[in-house]
Amino acid sequence: MEPRSFGKSGLFHAAGGLPPKVSTAPLKFARIRATFFDKQTVSRFVDHAQNILDAAESAGSCSAMTILMGPTGIRLIADSDWPLDSLLSHHGANTAYRVTENRGAVRVEGREGSRRCVLESVSPATTARLLLAAR
Repeated sequence: MEPRSFGKSGLFHAAGGLPPKVSTAPLKFARIRATFFDKQTVSRFVDHAQNILDAAESAGSCSAMTILMGPTGIRLIADSDWPLDSLLSHHGANTAYRVTENRGAVRVEGREGSRRCVLESVSPATTARLLLAAR
């Protein structure tokens, strides 16, 4: 085995030889498109919120419900007044959605890590008022 040493450049090289030539050209780094992967997880998060909103709207009337999703499965909690961040931490969940209804309008609030979303439907009375006003 040949003895090895460090040259003035601090690079490891074989004894008796010169250290490798160091290029002064600017370094080129590969760009990783994190947005592709982020888009998939964000859109899944928002897709779940949209599906929950659609289901709550089609149910007619709904009671306040919190949905927790985590490694142990899905947990439904009725009428919880805890903040979503506290529920996530307390139950060890990754994602939380809260469904509420106010005067026929359904609202879904979602939390997943640093992501947050709020989706709201328009009440049927408001929709009718807007349609009649447009005539």
